[in-house]
Amino acid sequence: MRLITNLTRAWLTRTTKPFTFKNEYDEKLPYADCEQLGLYVHIPFCKKICPFCPYGKVVYEEKVCEEYLQRLIEEIRLVGAQYLEKTGEKKRTTSLYFGGGTPALAAHRIKDIIEVLHEYFIITEGIGVELHPDNVRTDVLQTLKDAGVTKISIGVQSFQEKFQNALERKKVEVEQMTAALRVVPFETVSMDFIFALPKQTFADLKADIDMAFACGANHVAMYPFIDFTFTESQVPTMKKKEKRRLLDEITVYCQEKGYERNSIWTFSSEEQAGYSSMTRDNFLGFGCSATTLLKDQFKINTFSVEEYCKRIAEKKLPTSLTIRFTKRQRMVYYLFWTAYSTRVRAEDFEKFFGVSLKKAYGFELAVAKMLGFITEKEKGVYEMTLKGAFYYHHYENYYTLAYIDKMWGIMRKQAFPKQIKL
Repeated sequence: MRLITNLTRAWLTRTTKPFTFKNEYDEKLPYADCEQLGLYVHIPFCKKICPFCPYGKVVYEEKVCEEYLQRLIEEIRLVGAQYLEKTGEKKRTTSLYFGGGTPALAAHRIKDIIEVLHEYFIITEGIGVELHPDNVRTDVLQTLKDAGVTKISIGVQSFQEKFQNALERKKVEVEQMTAALRVVPFETVSMDFIFALPKQTFADLKADIDMAFACGANHVAMYPFIDFTFTESQVPTMKKKEKRRLLDEITVYCQEKGYERNSIWTFSSEEQAGYSSMTRDNFLGFGCSATTLLKDQFKINTFSVEEYCKRIAEKKLPTSLTIRFTKRQRMVYYLFWTAYSTRVRAEDFEKFFGVSLKKAYGFELAVAKMLGFITEKEKGVYEMTLKGAFYYHHYENYYTLAYIDKMWGIMRKQAFPKQIKL
């Protein structure tokens, strides 16, 4: 696994040097010239910790949560002021997403956070919040809508008891959720599911997809199960051949139903429905474990809630690790996450890097076409085939376990590691 990712990295970056993340404590973030800049806010609190979840999270305690939210607002001010004080203007951004954890546990404070963000940023494409099914109640939804939220993503994982048990999840109260969604509508109602669970069939997944749209969703996300080494999950992984068949069957079924494929794993029944905090050229991340991606660098905040609060109290950003990209490294990062949408536009690549995509990766594009991974139906627009989408998913699994698993595993134990090489 590590050999595959290392060889791919070396080939595409044209160097054998690893990705090196250093403990440089970034205090100034050069986002002024970033176009298509998104915002992300991490709220790490959960009522119960799911054993399969790899994200930065802790068990909810009201006092700890309230202190954290105050420090979170202070971090937003520290970062937002860097642009406002320099230019006298607010920075134009695209979307804002709240993830976790379970952000709805702080539903009563979401409006406060959004108002602070509005002091520094102009948000043009809506605001999204992740929800646990238990949070899908009329009062919570109305609170979020009143705060300015336009999109919600509900972590259902599965409507079926056998898979809920395997994931150690509670039964989803379908009638309660459906009724609440009818009373309080949103531009996008997305529901997340996990596929490639043991003995899961296409019939199981089809039933979940149909149930989601019947309950009020206009967007679904079908994420593959990934067995991170540092989680406590005992769920075994599915074999590659079975996983590919399921992904293909899901895709064909959704397309036959007339649903639009927005990304490798997401489908929508309405044109305007979309939910993704990943497919953005640049973004600022706020909160513990949140990441920030800028034109020439990537940084990640400490995973420790306690240390995060201490750093902000000292009027310092809670940066744990940073990488300064070479141009080729940034190109690879750009292509990897842009490809998540199933298409890459040569015009956008050239605008971002000042060099044509064919000049940078013409040979790789030709090989991908020859292998049947991509097509070019429209000049300069490269779209994944079913085969290409599966192998993207397959490589993303390698990437996750070789890189993200290692980094997050270390950062969950050390608030501020000295250095990590990947």
